[in-house]
Amino acid sequence: MKTIDQVLADIQRRLANTWPQSTTIAPAELPSRAADQDQDPAAAWPHAFALGKPASAQLADNFAAAAAWAATWRSWSAGHDVALRTASRRVHGTDQALPTHVIVMHADQAAHLVGGAWPHRLEQGRRRASILAADFPHLAAPTLLAPTVAAVDTLDDVDFDLLRRAATWFRTNDATGLTPRQVPIEGLHAKWLNHRHHLVRRLSGSDDLRLLPPHPPRVHFTYLDPTHRGAGGRHHDSATLGDAIVPAYQPEVVIISENKDTAIHFPELDAGISIEGVGRGGTTIAGLPWLTHADHVIYWGDMDADGLEILNEFRAAGIPATSILMVPSAYERWEKYGTNLDARGRPLQARTPRPVPLLTAAETELYLNLIAEDWTGHRRVEQERIPLAVAASAVRHLITAVRAG
Repeated sequence: MKTIDQVLADIQRRLANTWPQSTTIAPAELPSRAADQDQDPAAAWPHAFALGKPASAQLADNFAAAAAWAATWRSWSAGHDVALRTASRRVHGTDQALPTHVIVMHADQAAHLVGGAWPHRLEQGRRRASILAADFPHLAAPTLLAPTVAAVDTLDDVDFDLLRRAATWFRTNDATGLTPRQVPIEGLHAKWLNHRHHLVRRLSGSDDLRLLPPHPPRVHFTYLDPTHRGAGGRHHDSATLGDAIVPAYQPEVVIISENKDTAIHFPELDAGISIEGVGRGGTTIAGLPWLTHADHVIYWGDMDADGLEILNEFRAAGIPATSILMVPSAYERWEKYGTNLDARGRPLQARTPRPVPLLTAAETELYLNLIAEDWTGHRRVEQERIPLAVAASAVRHLITAVRAG
């Protein structure tokens, strides 16, 4: 037998899954009688929420508890103007009417019962549905309007207004040859538009806004070979993805470093190149054939959860990277220089592990330690706290070990 809190949780789940459809229905069209529940069995509302059915043995052994439970539901339903469905049960030779379902007529009633932000959310959704249907008639059909209301739900009123203006502009203007930064809409900036392309396309009714594509990613790197440097060769270079560029020499050793300073100032290394990491994903660096074809591709990142997840992502992108200084033994050596704050100064917390199937056993051990609830050490050791000479020695040791077989 369900409690009131359990049924309210059921109501909230159904409300969360169905509320956008309700915003396309005018309040005057909402059902008002319990009998209306049979009008459309496929509709989200009205809906009968089961209260549970006490077993016959339970009724016989402790009818007083069942009667108290039934009385609680009758009192609650009367106090909240909610219809209660009952069924007759035979108990000790007499027929007893026991509640079986609570009937919630529509989403507005569900929102009122659940409380919190739900009444405002429905009111805002219905208001926005009306505005969207008027401004963008191609979205007026409920099957299109409801998912659009859901898509704009998290926008505040300022961003919702900007979205409408942006969609109207793209519907009536040709943006061919413009970058997002050049679109002449007051209050709009490139980052806002880049994050909301899909919404602008939906409202404007266009599959393509005709903006110029984002510029291709660029990778910065440093030549480490002492002979190249001694001959006056440039120290620093860059490669734009898709461009026909090759480095001054084919590297035998590539060191990918997530910290720009460690990449730029890495010690000299025969036939070596150090790459400035580009964060998560690894697909940008994987797009440089001369990099992935190097004899030794080495990854060096922070000893923290993010660094190890990025290492896994690089390998998933096809980069055959071997890590240095990202295992428990290195952590033990350098943990005294660690921190419990992230790059923005926020405390690092325990968290649920993500799939990292491409980490080695030692890397996985460190990863799970650093995110464990009961971990008492620092959760992050930044790579720049480790001397570059130590990293260079680790690279040379790794190369020697590989060559020795």
